[in-house]
Amino acid sequence: MYLPNEGNFEVSIRKEGAACEKFQFSLEKVLSYKQQKQEALRSEHAEILALVRAQEALVESRWERYREYSVEYRERCGRGLPMTEVLVYQSGLRAMEREIQSETMRLEQLRERAESKRKEVVAAKQETTAIEKVREKKARDYQKALEKSEEAFIEEFVSTSRVRAAAN
Repeated sequence: MYLPNEGNFEVSIRKEGAACEKFQFSLEKVLSYKQQKQEALRSEHAEILALVRAQEALVESRWERYREYSVEYRERCGRGLPMTEVLVYQSGLRAMEREIQSETMRLEQLRERAESKRKEVVAAKQETTAIEKVREKKARDYQKALEKSEEAFIEEFVSTSRVRAAAN
């Protein structure tokens, strides 16, 4: 007896009673590709998050250096500071502010990249999960069809045995 292939699995049973069943999911290669893609995206996301953390540390260190320089400037101003040194300190503070602003903008760009990559990871996970659910459903359908064909084979065997027994 042979059950027709519905495209996603195949079932064949020999008349002698030995079952040759084999579940084949037609989208297995697609699923494998999607899983690899998902892992690659996760890896990329992790790399970007590491860059974000490093950039956050850099910005914080720049702010700390700025605060220390500012405290030093105020202390020296309190004790009296020549105008040339005041200009040097103010110029240094402005340069640090520009650097902090630049590094903060870079941090925001990295955060945006991380969020974009996170969305890609979520989308890839959804695609993979959808295909996995289809595979699970097809496997259940396959199992049901296999059980049904086995039951039909047993019924055929029993009826054939009865006919032979009655004929003797």
